[in-house]
Amino acid sequence: MRRRQLLALAVLAVGVGRAARAAEPFRTIKWEDLVPKDWDPLKEFKGQDLGSGLSDADPKAQALLKRLREIWDAAPTVPALDGQRVRLPGFVVPLDESPEGLRSLLLVPYFGACIHTPPPPANQILFVRPAKPLQGVRSMDAVWAQGTLHTERNDSAMGASSYRLDGASFEPYVEKRR
Repeated sequence: MRRRQLLALAVLAVGVGRAARAAEPFRTIKWEDLVPKDWDPLKEFKGQDLGSGLSDADPKAQALLKRLREIWDAAPTVPALDGQRVRLPGFVVPLDESPEGLRSLLLVPYFGACIHTPPPPANQILFVRPAKPLQGVRSMDAVWAQGTLHTERNDSAMGASSYRLDGASFEPYVEKRR
């Protein structure tokens, strides 16, 4: 009998812990908070001529861009953010659409990222799973997203991400008047 009571208390404690975390407010973060303070993606290029006079077709320029893309796709995360309930603004890049709405998307820091321009570093892209399929949102709509952030790599046709935002809810981004 004692063992069942301990098990019931343990299950109750886990449930209470989850409920307490769910009741925690969302912390508003900025995109730069997702980048480790000491990360310098250009570190290995210091002192090198990056070929500012090269054409895009030049093999040296292509090699430099390929190496930079590799560095950006392997961008490190901020481990302290793993499991945090966060809120941040961004632009929607649809991934998985169905008649019910968007089932997954990327959230990016600037208009055109992953669509009209090369993707930003992976630590500047969030793979997002909405709490329920998202309706009425189009590509590049500006939104506030909030959910639980995880440090997890995800590759998609639109870009590599270093973070995942689970259980996300959204609201339109409205700039405050000054």
